[in-house]
Amino acid sequence: MGARIRLGARRAGYCTSWVTLPLLCTTQKMAATVATRLVNDNETPPLTPNPTSVVEVSDAVTMSPAAEPPAVAITPSDPWPRPYYVEDGLRRVVPYHYTYNTWCKERWRGRKLMEIFEVEFRDRPAEYYRNAVETGLVVVNGKAVGPEHVLKNGDLISHTTHRHEPPVTAEPIRVIHEDNDLIVINKPSGVPVHPAGRYNYNSVVEIIKSERGPGFLPRPCNRLDRLTSGIMFLAKSQHAAERLVAQISQRSVRKEYIARVVGRFPDGEVVCDQPILQISPKLTLNRVRANGKAARTVFKRLAYYPPVDPPTKGQTEQPAMPDAEQAAQRRGEGEGYSIVRCLPVTGRTHQIRVHLQFLGHPIQNDPIYANQKVWGFDLGRNDADAARNSDEDIISRLSRMGKEDIADAVAYYDEMVDNYHRKKAEKMSGQLCDVCRTPLYTDPGEQELSLWLHSLRYEDADGAWSYVSPLPAWALPPSGMTGPTEVGGMDDLVSAVDASST
Repeated sequence: MGARIRLGARRAGYCTSWVTLPLLCTTQKMAATVATRLVNDNETPPLTPNPTSVVEVSDAVTMSPAAEPPAVAITPSDPWPRPYYVEDGLRRVVPYHYTYNTWCKERWRGRKLMEIFEVEFRDRPAEYYRNAVETGLVVVNGKAVGPEHVLKNGDLISHTTHRHEPPVTAEPIRVIHEDNDLIVINKPSGVPVHPAGRYNYNSVVEIIKSERGPGFLPRPCNRLDRLTSGIMFLAKSQHAAERLVAQISQRSVRKEYIARVVGRFPDGEVVCDQPILQISPKLTLNRVRANGKAARTVFKRLAYYPPVDPPTKGQTEQPAMPDAEQAAQRRGEGEGYSIVRCLPVTGRTHQIRVHLQFLGHPIQNDPIYANQKVWGFDLGRNDADAARNSDEDIISRLSRMGKEDIADAVAYYDEMVDNYHRKKAEKMSGQLCDVCRTPLYTDPGEQELSLWLHSLRYEDADGAWSYVSPLPAWALPPSGMTGPTEVGGMDDLVSAVDASST
């Protein structure tokens, strides 16, 4: 029996970026007509009201995170429980319809609708957008228009698409500490913090919400890249979030990371104070450059593990390593690897990764900064003046990376891999979605879910509190070798910072 759900109007607000209203479904069956207008409630309201939207659904069901994907799962805009299921060690999301909404930007005024999509939204071919406009998947102010429609100030453009989120690791998000104001978690590698890009429900914020209930709103207080694992702070209230963010921004909080790098890292404390320049904002690509922003990181080797010689005749072979680890070891073949403690004094984007690369010891499985096809044989070591590789050369090489190098580079940048997958996905899996006929992605490999950089410790400089996570598996001694399984205090690293400042 079909169900008719009327979504009440929300107070409209000015929106400067795409926001969403999802309708869950699978690739088996879909019965829905979508006409939605959902905008941000926290800004100045526009001149025109936001009408009530009506959504027709049939056979609506819900699912639990551990259940198999249902034949049909269609719910209103905030589905509960979240549409997760676990398969092959990955947390997956049932595909769903998703409506993006945005107000007409100033630069769009007086331009045709199709021109905007062709110029600014090139992740899909122009034919897709033309068909979406003609079939009503793209509407303006809730009404169907033609491709030649000219946009004006106050127009609301809505685009409904069938969304396929990439899977992430099913490793649980473990709680290190919790009190009335704060949750301290150990974030798994490969899971983004916020909904962004291709990820929505498969994000730390949404996963925690699914575990705590629909009324819970976690507020992240520190930044971790998608591939980086380790300590994250989630405040339970806006006041608690503002207090901790202010403390971190005033540098009264010390941070320590652990990294696995190529080769034998030098003895003692190593201070790198090379400035860092963002050479491609679009790719968030950075490098050491003399005209960059001031940056300082203190490093200290925790352990060094030499390369393992291949077994001679009659010896027992070593257990097979995962593909990602084999690829990483090939990068440092003959050098072994080091586990290095990292104390970032400043907070530039990719600072630890860039400084380690400059020192000649990049993170062993870093898909960008340990990639010889992008940086050359020496991987940018001591190249502060770009004498060996110009910025344009680096960006051009990275942009040309193809599927055969996905374990090295493409997988890391969401925008690049999204565009790449949209072009090549049919070759990847050979299957199309039953609902939208979009080529389906293959599952991510280990390299797309992991970076050997871990946020190990946060502590108050005055000693009021300290949180430490366990060492990740890749930082522990390999089979047949001995080495440290935990890390001591930060006094020696802090002393090196103080000494370098005098």
